[in-house]
Amino acid sequence: MSYMKDWFTEDEDDIFMGSPKSKFFDITRQASADVVEDEMDKIIERYAAMELMLSQGQGEEYDINKHIAQYTYENADEVARMKKGLYVEFTGEIICRLDS
Repeated sequence: MSYMKDWFTEDEDDIFMGSPKSKFFDITRQASADVVEDEMDKIIERYAAMELMLSQGQGEEYDINKHIAQYTYENADEVARMKKGLYVEFTGEIICRLDS
């Protein structure tokens, strides 16, 4: 079915479906504040762990923000795909908790 768009690579401005980012924010606006706060806390915890892992053994002069910016620049397409995937993952986590 070549006429159907892949939802994961859809147009960011598609008014019928929206991007993974727009759907994430749609869901966060509709879900209870407690669920969203808890999921955001999990995201920040995950981010903190990844920063610690990345900077481990690098010394005091290590600039993690510069390293991340350089990696993002050099791997822009891969980072964009991963970012979309994470939006989908985090949206799913919130949706799964709506019934509980």
